[in-house]
Amino acid sequence: MGRHGFFRVSPIDEDHRKVDRATVRRVVGTFRPYKGKVGLVGLMIGVTSGLGVINPLMIVAVFDNALFGPNGTCQGQPCPNLPLLYFYVGVMIAVPIVTSIIGIAQTYLTNDVGLNVMQDLRNRLYQHLQAMPLRFFTTTRTGEIQSRLANDVGGVQSVVTDTASTVLSNVVTIVSTIIAMLVISIPLTILSLLLMPLFLWLTVKVGKARREVATNTQRTLADMTTITEETLSVSGILLSKAFGRQRFESERFRTENERLTGFLLRQTMIGRSFFALVGTFFSITPALVYLVAGWVNSNTGANVIEAGMLVGFTTLQSRLFFPIGSMLQVSTEVQSSLALFDRIFEYLDLPHEIHDAPDAVALDDVSGHVRLRDVRFRYEDPPDGVPVSPDGPPLADDDPAPREWTLDGVALDIRPGQLAALVGPSGAGKTTVTYLVPRLYDVQEGSVEIDGLDVRRITLESLGEAIGVVTQETYLFHDTVRRNLQYGKPDATDEELTTAAKAANIHDRIAELPEGYDTVVGERGYKLSGGEKQRLAIARVVLKDPRILILDEATSSLDTTSERLVQSALEPLMKGRTTIAIAHRLSTILSADVIFVLDRGRIVEQGTHEELVERNGLYAQLYEQQFRGGLVEAEFEDGVILASGEVVRTES
Repeated sequence: MGRHGFFRVSPIDEDHRKVDRATVRRVVGTFRPYKGKVGLVGLMIGVTSGLGVINPLMIVAVFDNALFGPNGTCQGQPCPNLPLLYFYVGVMIAVPIVTSIIGIAQTYLTNDVGLNVMQDLRNRLYQHLQAMPLRFFTTTRTGEIQSRLANDVGGVQSVVTDTASTVLSNVVTIVSTIIAMLVISIPLTILSLLLMPLFLWLTVKVGKARREVATNTQRTLADMTTITEETLSVSGILLSKAFGRQRFESERFRTENERLTGFLLRQTMIGRSFFALVGTFFSITPALVYLVAGWVNSNTGANVIEAGMLVGFTTLQSRLFFPIGSMLQVSTEVQSSLALFDRIFEYLDLPHEIHDAPDAVALDDVSGHVRLRDVRFRYEDPPDGVPVSPDGPPLADDDPAPREWTLDGVALDIRPGQLAALVGPSGAGKTTVTYLVPRLYDVQEGSVEIDGLDVRRITLESLGEAIGVVTQETYLFHDTVRRNLQYGKPDATDEELTTAAKAANIHDRIAELPEGYDTVVGERGYKLSGGEKQRLAIARVVLKDPRILILDEATSSLDTTSERLVQSALEPLMKGRTTIAIAHRLSTILSADVIFVLDRGRIVEQGTHEELVERNGLYAQLYEQQFRGGLVEAEFEDGVILASGEVVRTES
């Protein structure tokens, strides 16, 4: 299984190109919550379709019984029979009025049901994606996900809003019309429907071709959405401008756009010649009917096919043309839409690896005791024996031994209120440990416990409430400062917001913004500096008030001044909480109650700073390389300048 292939959506194979009955059943199932309205729509369709055959039959009656009639008599009275004519004309006027009124109500109900079905699909898909594990999002492009939600669900709108009612309406219309045509003339009806089996066969062939093209169209659309999302974001546009790659990105977009245009053109043109043939046949059929009527009357020497019969039949015939053409068109559209439904259901069928166990319990009165018991974990099966870990690059060929596990037998015990620092070279597994505690991933072997409970037996909601995370890359929404802070506590008052901001050393900076707490921070908070964003993220965690705090190199990318401000904001946040920190700065290491040293997925040392330095092991080597070697700038703490971990002088 490849690194990026865990959740990769496979192409639709030959079996899926056929009309998938299971997919059709699932599509029908989406209408189940609205079966009452669907039944009412069906009743309206039956009534309007039935009313539709009345006027053609009235034409026959008007011609034969009220206007002309045999031997100049109409129902035993001289022609025209005005009382009878008034009745027929009244019926012919009333029928379309009633049909139109019912049609308006039918259109409203049809769209109400269809749009609600689309709303349900979008909600289900979004809710399902929210519950997907982190693994899914690290292996799936954001643009692909957005395309499923927007393009694919939007692409089935016409099907869910119109198709069901169109099919039912057309079926009832066709059946009622054919019955009426048979009543008028069986031979003429057979003539009119002679080529229908051929048309139906061609419809199936055209539908298959359109479904394949529709699938390729949606894939290309997803690629374009991905390019747009990646290159027109703030980060993407900065990167392309900094590297002078605007022309390259424009060409990449143009290439995909050309592919999309080609697929859309093919999708539009496939079957057009077929539908033109169908339209031509139905257009010339009335002429053939006139020819047959003339031939029959000429050879029999009598008016076997009378004028009223002929006019009424051709009227029914023209009424038959639209629903049959519509049914053929709908059939091909349904085939195309099934490709979109396949993509939607494919995401809905993705498994939720991380979910509440049947016996899951909520965390109450959390003390914050975190423990890993002989944990073995890997992100995915290594392809062809090559170990892969998001903590670092694949192992080089000259590494001493293949690395099968990202974490291999890790055991650590962090007492309530302790500050535990994770130290180690890149790729050692530090970030992975911080992923397992809030259960972003599940271990393959061993267990992760909080207060003696395996996290797999704790409800995800209560686990999320108990843990707060501050990462190196702070994510802020394109919204106000207030709304970003309230993400940690939606019902926070202005006083609570101010208190949290002051605790994070960011209140004064917020007050300087044009609109204070109501200032929009921009895409991903680009209106703020790195340190300001980080302190805003800390204030958000302060509002949440978690019992367990995870700091993933929260200050590693900041300058000295910003780091001091963030560090001073973190100190009160860590007090009284269990804190797990990936240590990048010396100050974090020196203040840690316990340090865990990881190397190649194993804990090789643990203890305090002084104890580990005395052992002269891996930690001592890292300390010499990263700190005593002068690679860490001087830090200010409580008026004392620390350089290389030692007090040099006190500020006057």
